[in-house]
This record gives sequence, structure tokens and C-alpha cells, in this order.
Amino acid sequence: MIESSTPPLAALDDYGNVTDLLVARAAAAPDHVAFEVENTHAGAWKPITTRAFSNEVRALAKGFMARGIQAGDPIAIMAPTRYEWAVADLAAWFAGAVVVPIYDTSSPSQVKAIVADAGVRLAIGGTAEHAQLLQNALTQSNGATLGAWTMDVGTPATAPSGTLADLVAGGIDVTDEELEARRTTATQDDPATIVYTSGTTGEPKGVVLTHRNFLGQVLNIAAAYHEIVNEDGNTVIFLPLAHVLARGLQLICLASGMRIAHLSDPSTVVAALDTLRPTFLVVVPRVLQKIQAAAATKASDKGLAAVWAKAHSTAIAWGRRAERIDAGRRIANNHGLRLRHRLFDAVFYRRLRTVMGGRVEYILSGGAALDTDLSLFFRGIGVPVIEGYGLTETTAPLTGNLPGRIASGSVGAPLPGLTVRISDEGEVLARGVGVFGGYRNPMHDEGAFVDGFFRTGDLGRLDEQGRLILEGRIKDVIVTSNGKTIVPTRWESAVEANPLVSHAVMVGEGKPYLSALLVLDPEQARAWADAEGISFPSPAQSDVRAVNDPTLHAHLQGAVDAANALVARSEQVRRFSVVFADLDDRGLVTPTMKLKRSVVLDRAAVTVEDLYL
Repeated sequence: MIESSTPPLAALDDYGNVTDLLVARAAAAPDHVAFEVENTHAGAWKPITTRAFSNEVRALAKGFMARGIQAGDPIAIMAPTRYEWAVADLAAWFAGAVVVPIYDTSSPSQVKAIVADAGVRLAIGGTAEHAQLLQNALTQSNGATLGAWTMDVGTPATAPSGTLADLVAGGIDVTDEELEARRTTATQDDPATIVYTSGTTGEPKGVVLTHRNFLGQVLNIAAAYHEIVNEDGNTVIFLPLAHVLARGLQLICLASGMRIAHLSDPSTVVAALDTLRPTFLVVVPRVLQKIQAAAATKASDKGLAAVWAKAHSTAIAWGRRAERIDAGRRIANNHGLRLRHRLFDAVFYRRLRTVMGGRVEYILSGGAALDTDLSLFFRGIGVPVIEGYGLTETTAPLTGNLPGRIASGSVGAPLPGLTVRISDEGEVLARGVGVFGGYRNPMHDEGAFVDGFFRTGDLGRLDEQGRLILEGRIKDVIVTSNGKTIVPTRWESAVEANPLVSHAVMVGEGKPYLSALLVLDPEQARAWADAEGISFPSPAQSDVRAVNDPTLHAHLQGAVDAANALVARSEQVRRFSVVFADLDDRGLVTPTMKLKRSVVLDRAAVTVEDLYL
């Protein structure tokens, strides 16, 4: 099979633009709790109804209009994930504006480039410092501006223009009729947002997504996942709202009545889960790896390492059994497995579910490849993981597994209204409701489309059920000196399953054999080093430093050997170096924590060369 499609489940005829999602929900269930907002002073979470949220959105939209925002004007938002992000996002659309999200970790040069390229007129910062950074970029790039404002209260003296409350106060003379006329100005085919790609392989590109792109994705995905996303459930969003996946999820939840809580600091998520008790979570695979690793460490500390190993393998076996049942396959009645699962559920699995709040029914994993055994493990402990795949250019998910049809190792079939085609070269091509029409700069469209399909740059294949199995990035392919073409993804993903390894980078372009750099996870590596009595040097900024410790190297040799056993001889890594890197360095990783391979290899050039001496 070279092409797979799923027909749409939802019609868009009743919607003029994205704002109609909130209007419809507010009319249907005004008193339903839409958000939970943390009250840091009281140490509690305050409920916000759909009506209250809608009123805040409308009031801020009037403030934008009073300040001078016209239909089609770009408004930038630069802030960590928080409730005010949602208010500003919807308010900009109600005012007829185009939203330009900027990661709160972006450098001044990145902010300036985005503000200038998008032609931003007004900007919202999470803090006064963000607002000042935006104001500088506005002044340098566009001259006359409508100011940079902050979400934080109590800081108007240090914010360039004031707070969101000041904007709201300035809009009191804008009438409801004027707002409604502006809100309904944008059509489905007008730009809703310009999202700048993170630039792992080159300069960031402005992806223009329309109201139709968002509506098509939100309504169809909500229909496909109604079992998960509905008004009886709740979720916690801690991924950056500057990323289209988090914003798409927020719109789906808002339209479906699913309660949302925001967390700006991912390190606080586990502690908050016990209070918020979500039914659904969206994570990157690394979060799942850390949950599993923490459980293994705790068991080891109690002298239960061997018992945990049995529990781990039992969960995987149980998860595989569940997937076979989903697929309609006959399975043997394994009483031993059933008894082991019941025992380990009492000892381990139930406690892991409690760590996640005790109510999580499903987890959605995206942003990176999910190890098959990791997926099966969580299915086995009673928390199925739905893996999906998409890009900024596809308005978040392009494919996804569905409840009752999860196949670990695949990223699922095309979602409703979308088509996936595999080119003769093995590239994944996409077309459908969520696929954008082009970049802001037409020069970037060159080579981006073929026969009406967007070229994703990813390699993959379709199985007999039309599910997509990813096989790596085209630009990551390695050609050795003996002419062998290697796709490193499978090997790298296998090694990254080790909790000490944050990133594995296979190298060998033009070389006689393959080598690798294993980038340590700072938190896990230091905990392991403390237990072993080893001292690791902290890398200087912009440094990728080799860690030449025999004990550590020997420990990770097992992960390398296991990964080598999964691939052909020509794809096996012969030598590797362990390196420490500053993973908070935005020159080294993207805001979504994807490693910039070319930068890593450049900074570790000496270490790489040593692998071939």
C-alpha cells in the first residue's frame, strides 16, 4: 500500500472561523467548568466557567480593538504555558487578528527575526521581561507599534506598555456590536496563526495555518476521540502553548467541554497530578521514560530490583496480549500471566497509576518516537498510550492510534479528513483538512509540495491496515564510505530507552563504520553517578564534553549491545562516546527539546574524530 485515507467525520459548514468554537460551547454549556487556574497564594485551583472565560476573551478583544488592532494584524504571544495564554489567543481571534506564538525561551535575535518577518503590531509577554524583549524587537523591526504588554499583574511600572488589565480597561467603549462585526470578519480560508518552525535542520519557517485548518482538525479529532475528550474528563497542559500541538489540544478540549489546567513548569507536573487527577495527558516519550525509570530506581532502593524486572516483563506481556485482543486475534488463556499481573498490579502498577493521579485513562505521546516496549509497558499497567504523529505544517496530528485499535510501533492511521501517501523514495506525504497551504515566505515553498501533497521529510511505510510506521528523517540518513545507506532512528530510539541517555546520535557519514554520541540525561546521570560515587563535570555553555569514565561506559555498553541486536550488521555501532551537554542551551536543542544534530556534531567534532582514530 502506498496511500491511506480516512474520510472526515465532521462538517465545517456551521462554522465561520475558530471563534465559533467558543461561541457554540458558551451557548451550550455556559456554567460548565472549562479551566482550573492555580491560585499560588491560596495553594488551590480556582474553577473558571465557559461563560467567565468567554467574558474575559471578549473584554480583552475589545482592548485590542481600542488600542488600534485591525482585522488581519499580527499579535505576538511570548509566555510559558498558562491560563492567560488561552485568553490572549482567543481574544486575538475575536479581534480579527492573526496570532504569532513565540517560545518563552527564545533568544533576543530569534524574537527580533520573528517579529520582523511576521510584521507584528502588538505583543503580549508572560512577564515584564518578556514584554521588554518584545518591545525592543518591535521598535527595532517595525518602528511605530501598538506596544508590548504583560500578563503578570502588579508590574505595570516595569512593563513597557502595561498589563492585560490595562488593555481591558481601555476597551470599555467598544460595543458588543462592534466586537461581533470584527469577530465574524475572518473566513475559514483566512490566516489564523503564523507558527515558526523550531529549525532543527535549517532556518525557521513561518507556517501559515488557516481557520479552516484548525476547524478541520479540532472537529474531526474531537469526533474520533470522543471516548477520551469529553465534558466528563479533564487534562493538564504543560507542553509549550507556542507549539501547535498544545494549542490544538486546548481548542479540542474547549470545544468538547474537557476541563483544562495549565502548568508552566514541567517539573511540577507529577506533584500536581495528585490534586488535579486528570483523565487524559499529552506527553513526550521522555516523560514516560522518566516515570518508568523512577519506579525502577525506587524498587532497586528497596532491594526489589529482581522483582521489578519480573513486573516490567509481565506488564509488557500483558500489554502485548491486550493489543492482540484489540486486533481480534485468538489468544491462549495464560493463567500464569494473569496471576503475575494481578500480583504486580497490587505491588507496583496500582502505585504507578496513583502517581499519575489515579484517574488517567489514556496518554497521548508525540513529538518523538515512542519505544514499542515502553508503550506496551504502560498498556500493561492499565494506562494505554496513544501514539500520534504530525508536524506544525499539518496543524498537529496527521495520524494517530485510536482507543481499541492501538498498535505499538506504529503512529496509527490517518486521522479523519487526512491522507498519507508514501513516495517511491519512502517519504511520507500528507494532504487534507489540517495540511497548510504554504509558508509565509514563498521561497520556502520550493520543493515543499509534490502533486498536491506536503513533503514531510520523514521516511515511513504503511502496514496492511493503513497505519503509518516511521523510519526516520531523510536528512538524518547516513551513507558510509562503503556505500551503505543507514537510517539511524531505530538504533537511536533503542538506546534512548535507557534512562541515562537523553539523546543518541549515530555518526558515520563517509566513514568505514558507524559510531555514536550518547548525550546524558543530566538528572538521571547525576543520580546514577551519586549512587556509584562518580563525579561528573558540568559542561560550560555551548560545550559538548566527553565523559571518560570506564564504569559509565561499561554500563551503557549494555544499551548499545541491545540496540545492535535489533538491527542488521551494517547498521550496528562499533564505537561510542558518552558526552555531557547543556540541554537548556537553545542553540543546541529546540524549544520542544529536539536535538539539533548538526550543532551537536559541530561542537563535538574532536570527540567524533577520536572515534575513528
